[in-house]
Amino acid sequence: MWTLPGYYWLTCGAAEGTTALNAFDNALLAAGIGDLNLIKVSSVLPRGARPLNGLPEVPPGTLMPTVYTAAISENPGEVISACIGIGFGREAHGMIFEHSGPGDPAEVERVVRQMLAEAFARRGIELERVEVCISSHRVERLGCALAAVILWGGDR
Repeated sequence: MWTLPGYYWLTCGAAEGTTALNAFDNALLAAGIGDLNLIKVSSVLPRGARPLNGLPEVPPGTLMPTVYTAAISENPGEVISACIGIGFGREAHGMIFEHSGPGDPAEVERVVRQMLAEAFARRGIELERVEVCISSHRVERLGCALAAVILWGGDR
């Protein structure tokens, strides 16, 4: 049975690989989450969830609810970027939005901040602050830039 996550961890990584899947796997390893079974979830951070400074010790293969985005490219010299952001409002749950693709990390971050502002406005919640993690990578042969939020534990 799933529980309401009590903690979150923002992480990013970038890497090269011989295939797109290897580049993605290597970016996961660079982000410190390469030995987890990520379960992709959508965008809500429960109210009161607290930040972690790193991943708790868990055995390889642990199922981990995660919001993530990745850009993969095999165009040498191209800059790829991935950004994930968490928006926080007073006395409200948080929202997690992500964006990735070719381009400047500042532009990818701008898109994430804009999406968060819209999500909060639509919900009638004042956006007080945003935390982001940005990964950027200049492709050598075949690269991946990844950004993720790990949702962890039920005890608050």
